[in-house]
Amino acid sequence: MPTKRPAVCIIVENLPLPIDRRVMQEARALHNAGYRVSVICPKGSGFLKARETIEGIEIYRHWLWEASGPLGYPLEYAWALTAEFLLAVRIYAGTRFRIIQACNPPDTIFLVGLFFKLFGVRFIFDHHDLNPELYEAKFRKRDFGYRLVCWAERLTFRTSRVSIATNESYREVAMTRGEMPRERTFVVRSCPDLGRIHIHAPQPGLREGRRNLVVYLGVMGYQDGLDLLLESISSLVRQRDCGDALFVLIGSGPELPRLKQMASQKGLDSFVKFTGRLPDDDVAAYFSTAAFGVAPDRYTPMNDKSTMNKIMEYMAFGLPVVLYDLTEGRRSAGDAALYARCDDSEDFAQKMKTLLENETLRAELGARGRKRILETLNWENERKTYLQAYEAALHD
Repeated sequence: MPTKRPAVCIIVENLPLPIDRRVMQEARALHNAGYRVSVICPKGSGFLKARETIEGIEIYRHWLWEASGPLGYPLEYAWALTAEFLLAVRIYAGTRFRIIQACNPPDTIFLVGLFFKLFGVRFIFDHHDLNPELYEAKFRKRDFGYRLVCWAERLTFRTSRVSIATNESYREVAMTRGEMPRERTFVVRSCPDLGRIHIHAPQPGLREGRRNLVVYLGVMGYQDGLDLLLESISSLVRQRDCGDALFVLIGSGPELPRLKQMASQKGLDSFVKFTGRLPDDDVAAYFSTAAFGVAPDRYTPMNDKSTMNKIMEYMAFGLPVVLYDLTEGRRSAGDAALYARCDDSEDFAQKMKTLLENETLRAELGARGRKRILETLNWENERKTYLQAYEAALHD
């Protein structure tokens, strides 16, 4: 039996549990270590229960009003913050939690943490996104909204007892912009849990009569570069270099309707399949069948410093990767990938062509990636550091 430890509350606004893999892994690690874990998150498709217990983790979900635009985002965040605060008060009445962990985006949850500091609750910031850089990538300007986002990030770090970064670039941000002492910053990468990676036998039917299958997994926003990927696929099709391949794009996001329209306009409907979000078993089936994975994230200051979870997922399944040459992307994939010049869709197309035509190279790069995951980039290693961060927050 694990040692009895105090209650904790995790707040995540971006995705519901258990869809958010990183937060689910963290909650599971805490529960298995003896903590009582409550998680506040939004409702989402397939996860509409307001209250649910999964694997011993107590999950509280609230309705999320999704909006956009200069007025929409503040209203969305204000609504979510109110729901998070009220649920946190309810949970505290029953558990007297000792730690609140905030998972951004956005960087407004520190306000809940500030209130509970009055009761001796410690605040941990789990830094998922660089929100100033994300704002600039989305809106392509530095206006009053950008300054507000910078202010919220700064106050989040000031409120934090401990900061958890997803990579060394984020840790550097914590120590410079956030002025966090090095000993209070911990790097916990979003790595696959090998106990939950199930490689299947390939399913030829998923190729839909094609020789090769290429996969993309993730969010579909502007910064994720799916429009660049469609340009690359179009280039291969025009040059008859597609290698008889089907490109399966798994996920959803604000760009999805535009991307479907773009694919149709370019005559790619028979080459590109949009699946929407899929259950883990279906994703595993596609990954087990695919020739390689793609990460077309365009260059932005945020993307250059961010670890893309999909790259780790591809490597866990022994898939080579094609990606643009971003700093943290290269740190993740190492010698298990081919790197295209940033935002150069023609070069990206040529790198895909190289892998489509060379099965031996695919096998070699895939084996390197799988080895990186088995030896270093796995959740079992990161879990230990994560629990150390909690010990530091409780006892420093």
